[in-house]
This record gives sequence, C-alpha cells and structure tokens, in this order.
Amino acid sequence: EVQIVESGGGLVQPGGPLRLSCAASGSTFSTYAMSWVGQAPGKGVGWVSSIDSGGGSTRDADAEKGRFTISRDNAKNTPYLKMNSLKPEDAAVYYCARDIWGSWSGTYDYWGQGTQVTVSS
Repeated sequence: EVQIVESGGGLVQPGGPLRLSCAASGSTFSTYAMSWVGQAPGKGVGWVSSIDSGGGSTRDADAEKGRFTISRDNAKNTPYLKMNSLKPEDAAVYYCARDIWGSWSGTYDYWGQGTQVTVSS
C-alpha cells in the first residue's frame, strides 16, 4: 500500500522559514517525480514545486521562485520543501504528491493528507 505523510507545517511569523517533509512508503519513489501543491482557504489546489526522480531537475511556480526550494533524499524516500520569507498569502494546506512519471507531468496518482501552514504575526 502506497502511503504519503506530510509533516513540518505549523504557525510561522511573516518572513520566517519552515521545512516540510514528505514520508513516502510502499513503493519505489525514487523512480517518480514528486511535487508539492497547496490549497489556500477558499481556493483550489495550486501547484507549488516539483522535482524529478533523480533530484537533478526542479521547477517552481512563479510566486515561490527564489523563496521555496524543493529537494529529495531518495535513500529515505523523502521529498522536502524548504520555505523561506513566508508571506501571509502562502498560508495553505500543502500536499505532497507523486507524479505518474519520472519527470514532472502534472498528473499525480498518490497524495498525502496535507500539512497546514499558517503565516501570521
């Protein structure tokens, strides 16, 4: 059974950092691209960042470029999202999702339950 569990969310002040983790099990995750997507209150799911299976190629949404960094440790089946300079508009539930291919396609077959990020003073 494939399982994805996010962690690391919480309350942070504007300008502060957080690092999200995604524990993946039940499959060979190292052969799949992984992504982070977010859902802000009252809004649809928006793509945030993706990393290919080997970790050598990443892409980020424009709003997050320069502030968020996606990475992965395939030995631990764990992708990460380092979030810096957080803004109130970054507040959302962040989900880790497994892509159906080794490079980003935007189509996901497994998701976690999400981790809440709140940015407030």
